[in-house]
Amino acid sequence: MSVGGRVWRFGDDINTDLIIPGKYLDNYDPKHLASHAMEGASKVFSGKVSKGDIIVAGANFGCGSSREQAVLALKHAGVSAIVAKSFSRIFYRNSVNLGLMALVSKSAFDLFEDGDEALLDPESNSLMSLDGRKRAPIEPIPAHILKILDTGGLVPYIKGRVCGKT
Repeated sequence: MSVGGRVWRFGDDINTDLIIPGKYLDNYDPKHLASHAMEGASKVFSGKVSKGDIIVAGANFGCGSSREQAVLALKHAGVSAIVAKSFSRIFYRNSVNLGLMALVSKSAFDLFEDGDEALLDPESNSLMSLDGRKRAPIEPIPAHILKILDTGGLVPYIKGRVCGKT
């Protein structure tokens, strides 16, 4: 389940209103939300983010409201994972429920720069630059969370369990 792409670096306390400003919550279509992803923190992100890109952030990513649209905006914009020093509890849970990897690394923010190309390998618990010069350990994903992420989120996981597929 390795993913790779451009690193987008954001600091501490990136709240859900920075991820998807409230003024865009009049339309919950994922494409609409994605077109405004991170607009409160970056004017270029939504126009330049590509499938597989990785957000590397400081502490308390996703703080603020409990809006799950913040996760939907990032996921549908193409973000494959968020690696942060820490997450707000509800944002972390929304990420798991909606199938977006939210991983903790105490050192990635200090090592990686905006625009670095990186590969995230949850199985080896590391984020590494493609040139091999930077490597940050990530905290292991608990097995039950990994199963949910592997199926695309909580609803597909539950459907699979009910139908006997997981």
